[in-house]
Amino acid sequence: MKFDVLVAEIGSTTTVVNAFTNLSTDPTFVGQGQAPTTVLDGDVTIGLSNAIDDLRTNLKVDNIEYNELLATSSAAGGLKMTVHGLVYDMTAKAAREAALGAGANIHLVTAGRLRRSDLKHIESIMPNIILVAGGVDYGERDTALHNAEMIAGLDVKVPVIYAGNIQNQDDVEEVFEECNKAELLYVVENVYPKIDVLNVEPTRKVIQDVFEEHIVHAPGMSHVRDMVNGPIIPTPGAVMEAAKLLKEELGDLIVFDVGGATTDLHSVTEGSEEINRILINPEPTAKRTVEGDLGVYVNMLNIVELIGKEKLMQDLNINSNTLEHLIETHPPIPKTPLQIKFVERLTLEAVVQSSHRHAGAFRDLFGGSGKTRMAEGKDLTSIQYIIGTGGALTRLPNRVDIMREVSRSNKGNKLLPTPEAKILVDNDYIMASLGVLSKEYPEAALKLLKKSMKLI
Repeated sequence: MKFDVLVAEIGSTTTVVNAFTNLSTDPTFVGQGQAPTTVLDGDVTIGLSNAIDDLRTNLKVDNIEYNELLATSSAAGGLKMTVHGLVYDMTAKAAREAALGAGANIHLVTAGRLRRSDLKHIESIMPNIILVAGGVDYGERDTALHNAEMIAGLDVKVPVIYAGNIQNQDDVEEVFEECNKAELLYVVENVYPKIDVLNVEPTRKVIQDVFEEHIVHAPGMSHVRDMVNGPIIPTPGAVMEAAKLLKEELGDLIVFDVGGATTDLHSVTEGSEEINRILINPEPTAKRTVEGDLGVYVNMLNIVELIGKEKLMQDLNINSNTLEHLIETHPPIPKTPLQIKFVERLTLEAVVQSSHRHAGAFRDLFGGSGKTRMAEGKDLTSIQYIIGTGGALTRLPNRVDIMREVSRSNKGNKLLPTPEAKILVDNDYIMASLGVLSKEYPEAALKLLKKSMKLI
């Protein structure tokens, strides 16, 4: 059986392959195969081949052929980055937003001149990419230039993106040439060109391009190009690409991706005019946050602690012995009615907590003229659609009710979506695959997204 495109999601533990056909006429999601990821075996293509074999078995066909194989990856530690700016709430924050939106896992953010301890920290992290920013255009120059010199002098061969004051571009290029690292430097537009102006999209694009170019050198990934002949982008970045595509069609939206280890949120909204007039600092249109303590399997105990065992027993109508047994025997995929109910309660907490961390809030400032109400952080009040993807929010029976609690949980001070926001579910669990598919087939990806969410 031959397909137009296969898309592989190469995760840290599992590799999933989704098959698509008729992309130019009636785009169709045909089926899915999966297998354990084999990055630790030194060759990720073993798991990839096994996932394709599983797809063949599931479809009950003799062989699988395809024109293109695209991929998203969070294997080999995902996209590890360090970010270095001038002022934490300005250029460092802008650079961080660009990196997160591209799908990075940020391991270090610094503001100001790098110190010896910072450099040692960078070397111990061994990031896939280093991002240097700092200074508005034609503003402060010395800090970003100093940081570029320090990073160029490190005994590591890591791609470096410079996205700071444009007046430094020639000097930064010269620094990397003198260190014989010119091929590792990528110069892009300033992420913070003027006070209160964010320009994160050019940097996001370059981050994904650099990731695709260098991921093949990561441990276990050296043979991935033997099979994948299309784009490879970070899995969270692929979800963001799908979210941005949907926003153009549907309107402002937020995507919840509750996983075993983390909960990712991707919002795409300019916010309301009313809130923008009182916003203290600018926010990017497309924003991603990662809550590393809110996972319903690996980090299950963190959520249990957040809820409290007494409240959990009350909500689940169980005693302490039953709760302890649930915790001790917690499986990756719940099967019994009580296990499902338990995971639904964990997912509810993850969704509500992560939405409150992602959203901004009102602040009262006091000055000579009295109290003034301002807003700080991401404004989600114009969100029209709340979308669920990931294992929990595409498979749990009460997933829609769980997402409705986002607006219900607002006590009046948070910039959360309103009760009027519609709930959608990525029923086929293919949002990340469609994000990378949209790079080459945007119209087909949009139709498949709408099919998965039962909009057509």
